[in-house]
Amino acid sequence: MPIKKDGTGKRWVEMEFLAPGTPEQIWQAVATGPGNTAWFTRTQIEERVGGKLRFAFGEDMFSSGEVTTWEPPHRFGYVEKEWNGDAPPIATEITITSRSGGECLVRMVHSLFSSSDEWDDQMEGFESGWPGFFAVLRIYLQHFGGQKGASFQVMAKAEHDHLAVWMRLVDRLGLAGANVGELRALAGPEPLSGAVEQVHQDGKVRFVLLRLDQPGPGVGFVSTCRMGEAVNVSASLFFYGDDAETRVAASEPRWRDWFAQTFPAA
Repeated sequence: MPIKKDGTGKRWVEMEFLAPGTPEQIWQAVATGPGNTAWFTRTQIEERVGGKLRFAFGEDMFSSGEVTTWEPPHRFGYVEKEWNGDAPPIATEITITSRSGGECLVRMVHSLFSSSDEWDDQMEGFESGWPGFFAVLRIYLQHFGGQKGASFQVMAKAEHDHLAVWMRLVDRLGLAGANVGELRALAGPEPLSGAVEQVHQDGKVRFVLLRLDQPGPGVGFVSTCRMGEAVNVSASLFFYGDDAETRVAASEPRWRDWFAQTFPAA
């Protein structure tokens, strides 16, 4: 969906998807720190209008902001003032509307008040980057909702052809040719295995999503995203259960070392 504009200079992108659960369950997942940590990235949220918000995306990479709307369980909004260097602040609004069949429609809108197109690539990056995490959210709500979650994300940047970077990632992890429904055991940083839940590939984004069962419950999400002349490579691991934080503490350094060796910095 292209970037939308109006006469005031406002530019925005919007996304909608269905998620299993009640409005209250989905609110807990998208509007709280522990909820976001279970499917997106390590997050801290003060649960009130004016409360501080912080998303941590890895070593020394984070975005902070302030809660602007707090209307549980249907409407949550925040603004990030330093989300990308000297870019103007970006506002996000999430609405949750109940639907039949035990589902809710979740709508997310990112708005940027700028008449310049300088930041359009980054806004389009939101639109292409979110669907993989929305898929993680649906798995979390369907299979692990309410359980304690812990997560981490590792990233690298490669100055190569997108397809070549993708093939290196999935080959090294034992995920080449993965098909939905297959059981796969990961090679690479540590022994993990589970069912392939989703595979996506287009000219902008490629990812594989697994619902892990060994050595414990979780989700593995590995992806590549073309950004200009470079390719961003990432792996996000989500673990569930009382020992989730202990598993993250053991797993994260292994993945960081593996990424540093597989995608060395230029």
